[in-house]
Amino acid sequence: MIRVVGIRFKSAGKIYYFDPGDIDLRIDEIVILETTRGIESGQVVVEPKMVEEEKIVAPLKKIIRKATPVDLKQIEINKNKEKEAYKVCAKKIEEHGLPMKLVDVEFTFDANKIIFYFTADGRIDFRDLVKDLAAIFRTRIELRQIGVRDEAKMLGGLGTCGRALCCATFLGEFDPVSIRMAKEQNLSLNPTKISGICGRLMCCLKYESEAYETEKAAFPPEGTPVITPVGEGKVVSVNILKKNLMVEMKESRQLVEFTPDELQICPREKCKEKCKEKCLEKRDKKPQKNSRNCESEEKGEDL
Repeated sequence: MIRVVGIRFKSAGKIYYFDPGDIDLRIDEIVILETTRGIESGQVVVEPKMVEEEKIVAPLKKIIRKATPVDLKQIEINKNKEKEAYKVCAKKIEEHGLPMKLVDVEFTFDANKIIFYFTADGRIDFRDLVKDLAAIFRTRIELRQIGVRDEAKMLGGLGTCGRALCCATFLGEFDPVSIRMAKEQNLSLNPTKISGICGRLMCCLKYESEAYETEKAAFPPEGTPVITPVGEGKVVSVNILKKNLMVEMKESRQLVEFTPDELQICPREKCKEKCKEKCLEKRDKKPQKNSRNCESEEKGEDL
């Protein structure tokens, strides 16, 4: 077990573990620490705790100190410099005629490195731009291309729900989201209704996906023949929130709502399921071709 502390460099950013050493740290305190990019400042979001070694990405960097009033003043100075650097870089991009959009600028605490984040449709040759920026700022320059989801996370904004974007407020990492999740929740598949301001599927589709999958397992799938109190029919849709099913009646072709307790799966359907299970069992037990050949050869030798 190793003693670590959780640090976040940006609001709603990823949490990284560092070695706190003998420093007593509390939530929301600003600290100065060493990273692979140099000396940086971060915020404590997880108090010192013991963690298994397997969960640590080696080597574990150390916290240098708590931020002093001088350090906090330097952080403010860097933020003002970032605004100026943004204007300079945006002007240079326009001069070079590069098809890229500048999103954000970040200074390391010691100002030994400046990172410019941008979006673009493809690869960009920005070597001349880097030379110009290095000549102006006289420090190390890094241009980092990011995706549209990261752009929305950095810039923030309001979602279709009227609240601040999840990715900009509390989501540390992006989870994979698929169109299947929207189908499972019976949502409209209109891209404008299930896409966020980044143009990708909304992250919130993931939140209730597991609950829908669990609840849906208790209902017969769509297309299942069932017996209802008014005759036979076929399940055409399932409403998880209302906890009922829509059944198309066999004779009248009308759609009628029922609860799961009012329905019975058609005996024929149950037979089909049992037959499938038996076939699968037989297939698993059936010897392979090579093993039959070996057996026949052994019998031939005995004769």
